[in-house]
Amino acid sequence: MPLTADEPGAPCWLSLAARDLAAAEQFYGAVLGWTFRHGPLGHGFSVGERDGVPVAGIGEVAVRMGVPVAWTAYFAVADADEAVSRIRERGGTVGVGPVAFPPRGRAALATDLEGAAFGVWEGRISSRWRVGEQQAPAWLELHTRNAFDAAVFYGQVLDWADEGTERFELSYEDEQVVLRRQGDAIARLNSGPAEAAAAQPQLRPRWLVHFRVPDLERATAAVLDHGGSLVPEADEGWRAPVALRRTVRDPEGGLFTLDEFAPDGSAADGSASGATPEEPS
Repeated sequence: MPLTADEPGAPCWLSLAARDLAAAEQFYGAVLGWTFRHGPLGHGFSVGERDGVPVAGIGEVAVRMGVPVAWTAYFAVADADEAVSRIRERGGTVGVGPVAFPPRGRAALATDLEGAAFGVWEGRISSRWRVGEQQAPAWLELHTRNAFDAAVFYGQVLDWADEGTERFELSYEDEQVVLRRQGDAIARLNSGPAEAAAAQPQLRPRWLVHFRVPDLERATAAVLDHGGSLVPEADEGWRAPVALRRTVRDPEGGLFTLDEFAPDGSAADGSASGATPEEPS
């Protein structure tokens, strides 16, 4: 049985807080081959699609909400107020919300114990949204100082280990904690170099969004041609599924990683990893 995005605890959407929506659409269209349509939240929001499949949202909200330009991974929750209380009780920080987005739902932005930002979403999500390792346009990786501690935090906040449901499995693999549903990886929590992170802000704990591309060199050239930049040191010292990869920033500073994958969804070396996002309905 595939995991649906509206199942509590599951990743349910990817969203970019941008300053200029038109400029963001131009950049991501050139780099990732996305087309765009207006999102369900109205003016100032759009949904990026690849080959007609929704991948992520972009909102012109960075200035209005006072947040940095950044990609955010959202996780589904049954009750945003309860999730916010759990975050605070377990040492996290809630920066925004819960905020209502009628008639769709409610969202909150928070940071975990190490300062990695994430979102929670209570509300309607398309039943087509799936996560898994096969043929996915994007996947999620948490860079953190201690993957085990992070797993305890998120497990308690998002009920990953809710007794009796057997919705998720957690495994510790090569200094990573991997969250799985019936064998498929949904998210990877990756321990990394704390000292280097302190010295280099680009290595600080964060949820890093990986987007799959068929040709890494071509996508990288498009990043540079359209005002973005390379952040090669962002990958130093972190463990991740083997693939050709390059971490970059968009022209407004949004950080993300390009991974080269074959059209069948496998990595350049034959392995597979990922999450298959569509869109909140």
